[in-house]
Amino acid sequence: MGIILFLAIPVLALAYLGWHLWCLLPLAALWKTAVISLGVMSFLLLFLVFSGISDRLPLTLASTLYEIGTSSLVIMLYMVMAFLVLDIGRLLHIVPKAWLYANWWMAGGLFALLSGLFLYGNLHYKDKVRQPLELTTGKSLQRQQKIVMISDLHLGYHNRRAELHRWIDMVNREQPDVVLIAGDIIDMSLRPLMEEGMAGEFRRLKAPVYACLGNHEYFSNRQAARAFFREAGICLLVDSVATVGDLQIVGRDDRTNAQRAALDRLMEGVDKEKYTIVLDHQPYHLEQAEQAGADFQLSGHTHHGQVWPGSLITGLIYECAFGPWQRGNTRYYVSSGLGIWGGKFRIGTRSEYIVATLKNG
Repeated sequence: MGIILFLAIPVLALAYLGWHLWCLLPLAALWKTAVISLGVMSFLLLFLVFSGISDRLPLTLASTLYEIGTSSLVIMLYMVMAFLVLDIGRLLHIVPKAWLYANWWMAGGLFALLSGLFLYGNLHYKDKVRQPLELTTGKSLQRQQKIVMISDLHLGYHNRRAELHRWIDMVNREQPDVVLIAGDIIDMSLRPLMEEGMAGEFRRLKAPVYACLGNHEYFSNRQAARAFFREAGICLLVDSVATVGDLQIVGRDDRTNAQRAALDRLMEGVDKEKYTIVLDHQPYHLEQAEQAGADFQLSGHTHHGQVWPGSLITGLIYECAFGPWQRGNTRYYVSSGLGIWGGKFRIGTRSEYIVATLKNG
């Protein structure tokens, strides 16, 4: 039943948009059919993303088709919302019926409005926000620690090596003592990362790097992902603990693995005299870190909904869907992500990296 509903929603949305475009565009039937068919075909490219066919296409072509297919989801969402507003306005006798039938002015106005919105969303995505975070502890520190925290890079067909190169430069400028990554480094396929030699970019980082798995590492073949992380010089923590100077880093397996270790069991091997940071990709059951006595937890996964109104939905699903949080003596940060899955738009959300300063206080 759930699968049927999942498939029915986009079909109904396409039918709703197709009807409105047919009514709105003052074109001959042939041209209307061409416009609507182009939109449907753009949406159907999503099946390339999930089918694995992209891995058999030239990289540039696969990247282009990925961008078109995934961007169509966001475009369709906002077109549906726009026509819903107009339909409600018509029912309330605010919007004249003539506005929605064979009207170049309305068609042009909607095109300009949505084009401007998506241009803004794309530029806003490219603007990576530097989020400072002050952390204090009563535990002994030999010196102040600077930690760059990131999540959800989603490297692949749409975030390619040139983009990663810019991000690595951005992290290196911070001169961190350690870099932490809260999962989903890989998007859907390892092929673009291997073909473009992205492991070499990670090796340019001038600080040790620790990461946990995300759900997308499972999509892209977890074992192959582990091999890539070794080549990239990333210390992958899968239900394991690493000591990094005055820090204890606890990396959890993603909750995709229903048999992952319980956090309280992992914390049994932790030196409680050291500041403890938990990496857990999906921010479910935040109370577990508090109960286990962790000092801090970094998560990602939510993307803060990527575009509004997705942020409203994630806000209902998670105790904390974005930003700083606190439970007892345990602090949290749920990142909206440095990269993104799908269309490169940030509307009502942001792409970010966190620069945390840990000191005695």
